[in-house]
Amino acid sequence: MAVPVVMPQLGESVVEGTITRWHVKPGDTIAKDQILVTVSTDKADTDVPSPVGGVVTKLLAAEQAVVPVNVPIAEIDTAASASAAKPAAAPAVTPAAAPSREPPTTPVVRKIARENDLDVSAIKGSGENGRVTRDDALAAAAGKVVATPAAAAPSRPATPPPPPSVEQPRQPAPAQVPAAPRGGFSVKPYVQAPGDEIVPFNRRRRIIADHMVYSKHVSPHVYTFAEIDMHKVSRLRESRKDALKAEGVSLTFLSFIAAATAKALRENPVLNARVLDDSYVKIKQINLGVAVETSGGLLVPVVRDADELTVKGLAKGIDTVARKARDGKIEADDLAGSTFTISNPGTKGNFVGAAVISQPNVAILRTGEIVKRPVVVEVDGVDTIAIHPVMFVALSYDHRIVDGVAANNFLYRITEILEAGQFEV
Repeated sequence: MAVPVVMPQLGESVVEGTITRWHVKPGDTIAKDQILVTVSTDKADTDVPSPVGGVVTKLLAAEQAVVPVNVPIAEIDTAASASAAKPAAAPAVTPAAAPSREPPTTPVVRKIARENDLDVSAIKGSGENGRVTRDDALAAAAGKVVATPAAAAPSRPATPPPPPSVEQPRQPAPAQVPAAPRGGFSVKPYVQAPGDEIVPFNRRRRIIADHMVYSKHVSPHVYTFAEIDMHKVSRLRESRKDALKAEGVSLTFLSFIAAATAKALRENPVLNARVLDDSYVKIKQINLGVAVETSGGLLVPVVRDADELTVKGLAKGIDTVARKARDGKIEADDLAGSTFTISNPGTKGNFVGAAVISQPNVAILRTGEIVKRPVVVEVDGVDTIAIHPVMFVALSYDHRIVDGVAANNFLYRITEILEAGQFEV
């Protein structure tokens, strides 16, 4: 009996996947749950196990083919045996879908096209074999290219900027400043010198690079900073960390920062939002993305419903997803659905820094190193100098919907919560 294997939906927002590597060939015997294929999406690389045991009779999509979810990619004969499965010639790998007029693309390019209402077939690709690159898609989104392949339909006009906020009276659109031609500035070609090491982008680094460029392209970043006295949090942590360590829970400062952030987001929902075409949505669920450095590059797994968790619960949640990320066991759903991101670069001497917003969030909080510093405190009505642990933080926010007052109120509230040090652990 031939059982079709379809492209799985590797995450709630994933609509397609790229066949990165087949781990079998036609005629191979495969056991149930044995790795069949590696699939890449714009979120993660995932090893897909075989749903049944049997003999692989057909591979219906070539490596590097992009296949929509629920479309067959292979067939497995559950009644066949290894000796019976000796095809005269290995079945040719056929495309999963009818040939398309779209030029070759990547998941990142298609994501940019979807979010900017672009017709990929109307973009002239500058890559190998006419491949539409990330830069081609970003340039098209900015209205910098209008080239259309001869065989394709006329291109749509570039997506206009969103209208002014409903709170403001509409004003006549300002005169458009012509974009500088793509050839207006160029960097001299690189010539390799002795001792230089050229490091090819792996897939994760390519995704990170595309994401960061896209975020800076679509979100006008503004930054605000705060200094936070962590004295009371530090004392609370010291009083509870040994007991929780005995339970297998690492009570980090990050778990307190996450708790304060979640509470402040509940009180300031415009920071827990997403920008749409001509509106924005304040998201009810608070899902914190936590940046985690791994040997393969940066990942941002998600702790869901963070505002419903105690500090202990957040510590466990952060530790769980961080371990999965570092052990290479992260799944696409673990990386999907964040509504706000916290970046914690570690303790090796950083003072403060501003991070790039993780799309489609509208803000990201980056923490600095916690260092003991002299601070002015009031004791019995008298100002005095004390040595307290102090942390600087930076909030990067999307000025399309977040104004300075809202951002400052949010960051001030985080400061208040942490300096009060009153947490349910």
